[in-house]
Amino acid sequence: MTAPTITAPQLALARTAAEAALAVLPTSRTLAAAEPVMAGADLLTEGQAVTAKFSGAATGEVVVVVGQDLADALKESPLGELDLTAAVRPALEAAARAFGPVVLDPGVVMEPGVALSALAAKDDAVAVPLVEGEQVHAVLALALTPWPSDEALPGPGNLAPREAERVPVRGGLDMLHDVEMEVSAELGRTRMSVRELLSLSPGAIVELDRAAGSPADLLVNGRLIARGEVVVVDENFGIRITQIVAPGTERE
Repeated sequence: MTAPTITAPQLALARTAAEAALAVLPTSRTLAAAEPVMAGADLLTEGQAVTAKFSGAATGEVVVVVGQDLADALKESPLGELDLTAAVRPALEAAARAFGPVVLDPGVVMEPGVALSALAAKDDAVAVPLVEGEQVHAVLALALTPWPSDEALPGPGNLAPREAERVPVRGGLDMLHDVEMEVSAELGRTRMSVRELLSLSPGAIVELDRAAGSPADLLVNGRLIARGEVVVVDENFGIRITQIVAPGTERE
């Protein structure tokens, strides 16, 4: 792999951005930022990529590619399938903020080769492999239009402390604590024919498959995780948890 044609201070800034992203990237591996290289489709061929454009103090595009192991872990989470874009967005934001206050567009999930090839077509696109030993498990790639001039960059002695040094690296599910998930409560269910549905009118009563006083179900992304009592909190309905449902016992 060939080093990019941008200057050494700009490469250092790209690596700082990668380390800031790494500090909040959901992974249980102990990864480190390698030397920046030219962006290319062959950096990481398996997994998923999330790409987003940003504007503000700097204008450009950032891509985070995660390996297949992380993509599979998000799909097989104990809480159900998690959204890859939401899980990776903190890393995208951290990388983009290395260039100053910016606004990040919603991320788009793409195949790694497609995302990296599209970024590589831009001038001076740079990628920082995130490695464990010599194995690449993730990639942070950037393209700015234009890159900050050397005069606008801080000198080596004035660089801000790297995010990876200031933020404790977390692993496993801890990395997903800020991912928002849909939570719903269910009182009961029933089955009705089309004729019965069409006959519904204001005042009609639909009988559910659950006795009065039975606990309601609490679901996360459609998966049952707890049961509890329906309560009223400041004129809003709520659930007081009475039972945590162990994985594999949802149907009991």
